[in-house]
Amino acid sequence: HIVCVPLPHPPVMFRFLRPLRSGLPNSTAAAVSSALGSLSLGGVLAPSSCAFPPHPAAHPRRFASSGGAAGAERLRAAPLVYISGEEMSHYMMQLIRTHWIEPHVDTSAWEFYDLSCKARDDSNDAVLHEAIEAGKRLRCIFKEPTITPTQAQKEKLGLRKTWGSPNGVMRREWNGYTISRDTIHIDGIELGFKKPVFFDRHAVGGEYGAAWEAVGAGVLTTSFKANSGGDPVEVCKRTLTDDLNAVVTYHNPLDNVVDLAHHFFSRCLKAGITPYVTSKKTVFKWQELFWDRMKGTFDAHYKEAFRQEGLLDACGGELRHILSDAATMCLMRWTTGGFGLASHNYDGDMLTDELAQVHRSPGFITSNLIGRTNEGDKIMEFESSHGTVPDMWEAHNRGEETSMNPISMSEALIESIIFSSELHSSQHDLSRLHAFAHRLRGSIHKAYASGHATRDMVGPSGLTTEQFVDVVARDLRGEVIPPPPTATVAPIVTPEKDVDAMRRMFNELDTNGDGTIDFDEFSKGLARLGVQPNRYGFTE
Repeated sequence: HIVCVPLPHPPVMFRFLRPLRSGLPNSTAAAVSSALGSLSLGGVLAPSSCAFPPHPAAHPRRFASSGGAAGAERLRAAPLVYISGEEMSHYMMQLIRTHWIEPHVDTSAWEFYDLSCKARDDSNDAVLHEAIEAGKRLRCIFKEPTITPTQAQKEKLGLRKTWGSPNGVMRREWNGYTISRDTIHIDGIELGFKKPVFFDRHAVGGEYGAAWEAVGAGVLTTSFKANSGGDPVEVCKRTLTDDLNAVVTYHNPLDNVVDLAHHFFSRCLKAGITPYVTSKKTVFKWQELFWDRMKGTFDAHYKEAFRQEGLLDACGGELRHILSDAATMCLMRWTTGGFGLASHNYDGDMLTDELAQVHRSPGFITSNLIGRTNEGDKIMEFESSHGTVPDMWEAHNRGEETSMNPISMSEALIESIIFSSELHSSQHDLSRLHAFAHRLRGSIHKAYASGHATRDMVGPSGLTTEQFVDVVARDLRGEVIPPPPTATVAPIVTPEKDVDAMRRMFNELDTNGDGTIDFDEFSKGLARLGVQPNRYGFTE
């Protein structure tokens, strides 16, 4: 399938977007490309990892919206930056835009940028910087998952280099200070956490901006020289004795931690959930500075309000710090939910992966970057918490059925429609766009709750990727949806208990063999198992 779209200004030009599905025979692709190239319309074909080769005149970096079906009365969307990616998540978003968005919303004000590996390579990464500048201007961005190519992908796709992740560049250029990743909940469906869990991850610094070099034996010195002048300060000097060493240098910028703190604590207070801060400051002493800024902001601006709401009752009336390794256990135990965590960049990346697994799927986690322009205006980028889903994409290209959970990506698109309308729409359009966004969310959730769900939720009887998109599209049109073959979402299954193992464990804890475990035996047993609770914050 090829989408042909007229640009809204002269001269008349058609931009041919990437195929909705790859895998056409190369001979067919070449014939289509040749036919397109013969058109006297200034045609361009956006290259991608699909089978279609680019037209020689291709300018893949930015492409226009189709604007949707002609003749229908549609809402006019506010401007936003739409960044397209690759593989299964890109295919899913093509379906969503075609069947859920375009029939109801005129997206001609959206600016589209192609961040596929091939488009970045062909433009020498100019497309990335164009998208970033557009984000600064419009301040609302929706981003599909993208590929950071490996050496093998570089060779497979014929790239000139293994391009770095665009995410770090975007976060720095948009002055990002936090990445908010929260659980998504659907009424009527039991997921991992019963109540919402908020997570705010410092958006910059740490290992992601590290410089490194492989060196041999010798003396390593790192130093700092202040912009204000003065003598250099020696940060570290050490002797390296191994023949091979990896030397890594990075820093954690801390000025914007106060912004992270205000964002995190204010939304926790509004939602009525208890905040925690996690780090490994006992070992990584520099992380004490992160904690100091978080706690200082909390004590000065939020502590009394949280106390009045009773949200610190389980924490001794104070903001509680949790070591990052202990936080991994808390995420597994605190399945009641109703708490928030804030952390450094790398810890947040790892812990939110665990958060997604406990909550059943990365498809039920949001991911929003919050930053600001140099003038201080808020910038928000909305994306899914998962990647391009390459295994499912390979199955799709083999002609096999797939069943992709679109909740995280659709939630990101819904929130980007809402935020962009708040930035750029009149009050009349704002209310109508909000109503459509909530209607779309309701249709998606209703499909899942009624059993019209993807297979990660209901098993083999679940809908395929395309079937699920169709069910939601029909609901948006007001059609009556017949009941599914299986109308209940499969519950989370608790593994069967090994009774013999439990008996052996009981006997180990029952040290005096009297058939009961008293408090002393219980406490010693927990210590042996490494799971004894901390003083405060123990929950069921």
